Amino acid sequence: MSEKLIPQKSPYVMELEPGRYAWCSCGMSANQPYCDGKHKGSGMAPIVEIIEEPKRVAWCGCKHNQNGTPFCDGSHKNL
Repeated sequence: MSEKLIPQKSPYVMELEPGRYAWCSCGMSANQPYCDGKHKGSGMAPIVEIIEEPKRVAWCGCKHNQNGTPFCDGSHKNL
């Protein structure tokens, strides 16, 4: 697989507790926005993010973000 799937064209906005989160970068996970291992064999891998304090985050939902992080940068507006 070379094309990322687009699970949704908006961010996943969530209130998170401190912890380690593996964001799905391929779009195939059934557990969006988190990785469930369906990327295996695709050449893609999740991005692991450490949240150190409770906070609201906006995970990228389109998987086409350009900011080098798993967070929404508005790229979905151009899809």
